[in-house]
Amino acid sequence: MRCLVTGATGYIGGRLVPELLDAGHDVRCMVRSVSRLRDQPWASRVETAEADATDARRTREALDGVDVAYYLIHTMGRGPDFVGADRRAATTFAAAASEAGVRRVVYLGGLAPSEKLSPHMRSRVEVGEIFLRAEVPAVVLRAAVIIGSGSVSFEMLRYLTERLPVMTTPRWVRTRTQPIAIRDVLRYLVSWAAVEGKVNRSFDIGGPDVLTYADMMRVYAEVAGLPRRMIIPVPMLSPSLSSYWVGLVTPVPAGIARPLVESLRNEAVCREHDIARYVPEPPEGLIGFREAVALALQRIREAKVVTRWSSASTPGAPSDPLPTDPDWAGGSLYVDRQARRVDASPQAVWAVIESIGGENGWYSLPVAWRLRGFLDRLVGGVGLRRGRRDPRRLRVGDSVDFWRVEEVEPGRLLRLRAEMRLPGLAWLEMSVRPHEGQTVYEQRAIFYPRGLTGHLYWWSISPFHNLIFGRMPRNVAAVAEQACRPAVSARAGGGGRRRR
Repeated sequence: MRCLVTGATGYIGGRLVPELLDAGHDVRCMVRSVSRLRDQPWASRVETAEADATDARRTREALDGVDVAYYLIHTMGRGPDFVGADRRAATTFAAAASEAGVRRVVYLGGLAPSEKLSPHMRSRVEVGEIFLRAEVPAVVLRAAVIIGSGSVSFEMLRYLTERLPVMTTPRWVRTRTQPIAIRDVLRYLVSWAAVEGKVNRSFDIGGPDVLTYADMMRVYAEVAGLPRRMIIPVPMLSPSLSSYWVGLVTPVPAGIARPLVESLRNEAVCREHDIARYVPEPPEGLIGFREAVALALQRIREAKVVTRWSSASTPGAPSDPLPTDPDWAGGSLYVDRQARRVDASPQAVWAVIESIGGENGWYSLPVAWRLRGFLDRLVGGVGLRRGRRDPRRLRVGDSVDFWRVEEVEPGRLLRLRAEMRLPGLAWLEMSVRPHEGQTVYEQRAIFYPRGLTGHLYWWSISPFHNLIFGRMPRNVAAVAEQACRPAVSARAGGGGRRRR
């Protein structure tokens, strides 16, 4: 089958693509920016189409010749009119699928009751209904909490449990839900590419366990080898307050945490298991919650997290290209330049650059970075807690704390775009080049202000530039030189013996 996957830069889509390829299907990825897929290990095995789902013409072209289309686009409450944006995108995509002669649309939605839904869940239900009413037969899979390394639900559960041995929690921790392992979600999605017949309906999908959120935190603590957690529900915490609380404790920013918290207020338990008539369960059965947690933790410990929730764009984050020409900004582009010669190989310096952020830090004044991250969290930003997908390697689209990788030229250039809350757009660019037997490390911090507030922001932080950006070249050089020192000493010793 020829399959089209939307949302291939996101958590589910990025894992679905290789599963479809391994199952023998031809895959085309529809993304808004093809460059975001460039560094994916499977990029050379897929076709790509650049289109926004609200663009009827481009979407129709992307769907040409496709048998099964996977619709994995969710706004997670991004922007004031996210409901309208979801509706327009789904309507446009459904019409384009019909014109292109697509055989089936598969949509992954949310498991929820039919009343008292949050705006986010109402929108996901509406998108499913749009596809079920359309001309192309649709399969709508409705899942609750998805458990897997890097999923936003798992990250929220993980950090809440690990960082709070005693928790005063909202009432939603007592709501029942039916979590499902990411492996089972992917198995269901892939299977629908081969199911015969016209099927047009929704299916509830969930794992074998029904638990409250409090139960899930206790089980997580047991699997992770943590002491038993004490959970004290507090009824007065609203979803809004809860989202900020989650945003301060976990890597999940308030803008993403709020729709998740709102959806957890409602019981999310499967009311049917009809999908088994079309996609039989594996001989070993569905993966239970405890095993799903153990598998996720194993992937994290082995540094094998394939995709993360932060792979997708963060609400409110800029998506503008790098303003390489100062004239583009009307003369209002601020640049802080730093450079340093390093007594280390370009490869050693690049290894330091590519491992920046996350547990390795930013080779500068740690307290200043932590303070900036904390202030970003207070205003609903992502802060520093997102970390990295991989501790040593970066690819375009990866998140690194409150930055996004915009460009990687291995061994030469790394460009990061800021996703913190700012009155403007910001980038951090680091590059290396050989020069007269040494390596030159160059660094640019770039800021494009928006309005008077943006200019005031830049000048207010200018006195701290040397503390933050000025120290980075010196510390990057020190780490790279230290890494090269044993090799240099060995070569020097060998040379001396030869001279003798």
